[in-house]
Amino acid sequence: MSPVKRARRWRPLFESWAMRLIAATCYHAGGGHPEYHLQVDALELLKIRWDMILAFPPCTYLSNAGACHLYPTKGKLDTERFQKGLEAKAFFLRFWEADCPRIAVENPVSSRIFEMPPHTQEIQPYLFDDDGTWPYTKKTRLWIKGLPPLVPTTPDRKPVGPYVPSGTGRKDKRTYGAARRGQDAINRAKTPPGVARAMAQQWGGLLEGGQR
Repeated sequence: MSPVKRARRWRPLFESWAMRLIAATCYHAGGGHPEYHLQVDALELLKIRWDMILAFPPCTYLSNAGACHLYPTKGKLDTERFQKGLEAKAFFLRFWEADCPRIAVENPVSSRIFEMPPHTQEIQPYLFDDDGTWPYTKKTRLWIKGLPPLVPTTPDRKPVGPYVPSGTGRKDKRTYGAARRGQDAINRAKTPPGVARAMAQQWGGLLEGGQR
């Protein structure tokens, strides 16, 4: 969530704040800057009317990447996991339906069974790879209200491979951004630095009325 209270202050504060979050994860305020993290119930923060909300809710039970766990036996739904997915969707919707004029919610491609609301945009990290560190695929969806779609900063860039490859085909780690077994959930949750920069630069300077 943006900590900015006045539109005229968004750009300097948002950019400074967002850049410090690039190296961080949601696991115990990593990244060396705990002062930029509020480790509280996020739903409590929705009681405040923010100028802008950028939400990255957990996707473990919603993501299509884990769809195989919904049907551990062919044709038989795991009702317990399905219920957790419904709870995750409800959490997602709390941000999407929040009382805020500018909202962007990020999540990967969801399993169809959860019937998520229509997304606004699909992005790939290699299209925002202005520093050359994320030339990978990692399809991400954005649900956007009151903000323009993100404009790719490297639209002609070609990917070298998936950020987190599926299955066991990980022999050539030079073409993968994160090929360590056992850490896929953490690696999939990372926000590419170029995407974070684009959000800060393209959305952080918006003024009242949608003008820069």
